[in-house]
Amino acid sequence: MIQVYNPYLPLNEYIPDGEPHVFGDRVYIYGSHDREGGETFCELDYVVYSADVHDLTEWKCEGTIYQSSKDPHSKEIVKGAGERKYLYAPDVVQGTDGRYYLYYALSAFAGKGGFDGPISVAVCDTPAGEYQYYGDVHYPDGRLMLDYLSFDPGVLNDKGRIYLYYGWALPMKPVKNRMVQKMYHRIMKQMFPKKTDAEIHSKDPGIMGANVVELEPDMLTVKEPPKRIIPCEMDAVGSGFENHAFFEASSIRKIDDTYYFIYSSSANHELCYATSKYPDRDFRYGGVIISNGDIGINGRKEKDRVAATGNNHGSIERINGTWYIFYHRHTHMSSNSRQGCAERIRICEDGSVPQVKMTSCGLNQGALAAEGVYPAVIACNLTDGRMPHVGNGKSSQKKPYITHEGEERFITQIRNHTLLGYKYFDFEGKMNIYLVTRGRGSGRFLVCNRPGDILGEITIQPSECWIENETRIDVEGIHALYFIFQGKGSVEMLRFGFQKDA
Repeated sequence: MIQVYNPYLPLNEYIPDGEPHVFGDRVYIYGSHDREGGETFCELDYVVYSADVHDLTEWKCEGTIYQSSKDPHSKEIVKGAGERKYLYAPDVVQGTDGRYYLYYALSAFAGKGGFDGPISVAVCDTPAGEYQYYGDVHYPDGRLMLDYLSFDPGVLNDKGRIYLYYGWALPMKPVKNRMVQKMYHRIMKQMFPKKTDAEIHSKDPGIMGANVVELEPDMLTVKEPPKRIIPCEMDAVGSGFENHAFFEASSIRKIDDTYYFIYSSSANHELCYATSKYPDRDFRYGGVIISNGDIGINGRKEKDRVAATGNNHGSIERINGTWYIFYHRHTHMSSNSRQGCAERIRICEDGSVPQVKMTSCGLNQGALAAEGVYPAVIACNLTDGRMPHVGNGKSSQKKPYITHEGEERFITQIRNHTLLGYKYFDFEGKMNIYLVTRGRGSGRFLVCNRPGDILGEITIQPSECWIENETRIDVEGIHALYFIFQGKGSVEMLRFGFQKDA
């Protein structure tokens, strides 16, 4: 049986910031490219994967489509951060000439200098061929379009009219205290050193927020100056975007006569949407589509996140009649090793999009079969009850997390009360379930289909090598599967599996 689970690409692949696009009979995933166990964001060149729209179980690697070395700005030196050589979150659109245009922004190490450069463009005759540098977005007189913060582009071809969405913002709430305001401005001056004091201090509308600019058919030249469409958190009072204002990750889709702007909010773990009947104004907050900690599901608070959270970036796409949200999760207790995941979503008759849970089955056509072997790292929930928000960089907290060693990917730092959750499996009665673990810890794993509803127990003894232990369970129907560790010390899990009666 061929199935697909989250993350949907090979486990050694790290493509966050996913922009899914259907071109012809295939869906293509464009995104950043992290290195496994990386030291900063987006260390690798752009790689594209694609799948037949009728079969999302098999993803083909189309290879490297673009290298940062092709961009003349990649040799520029950013003070304290080296070359501006890291390719950040891109988007691709088909132009009116039939060619495919790749929009992106370069940054130096750890994001430094990422707000000072232009939005650049590469072009190719096919969706996943070898793209060539084409130029930078600029005004008719040749000046680079650097208004506001040129970061995270999203592009739309709206019946021949080309709209470019972009922007960034600090996820900080407004304050009246003058000393705090001065501190905010100092932070902005450090982060945006090429912006003048007038730009930083401007309140109409300020440099932070989501913007749109219309381009000429050449895909480079600004037709009309940029317009602000969604405020940052500092400017969100009275806007309807309070607590979910714009942070980054601009993406745009048009569904019938409505424009859906998908973005990462100031909460820094969720993808939200706003809608309008116009491409460049009157956007209203719609809601949260997904959080990479399931925060907000059934009223869940941030402190009760079901996984370590961090930045989120992605978009929606209709594939063979079904809508999906593509997003990313964080591994290695780091913001530098992010993997793409996807979930089915529903667009209601009124145009709203209810928030969905993270699952392990993702793009699969229903629940996963409770048979065969599965990697432990497809856990959609991984928590000890107090998981952190990773932010930028790597957390040193002793928390459970996904990591790797050579060609093995596994969950480490499993300690007392750690929960590993997998949603969902289709069970068919009596069977054995086994875990492959190692570590100095000892105790037991409770096997549950919901916390507190115990199906069986698996005893764990200390071992330096991977060992297998099992238990008997009896359950039917579609359920979540949880392994809850109770014991001493630390354990690692490589995989688990099911053995049905002969």
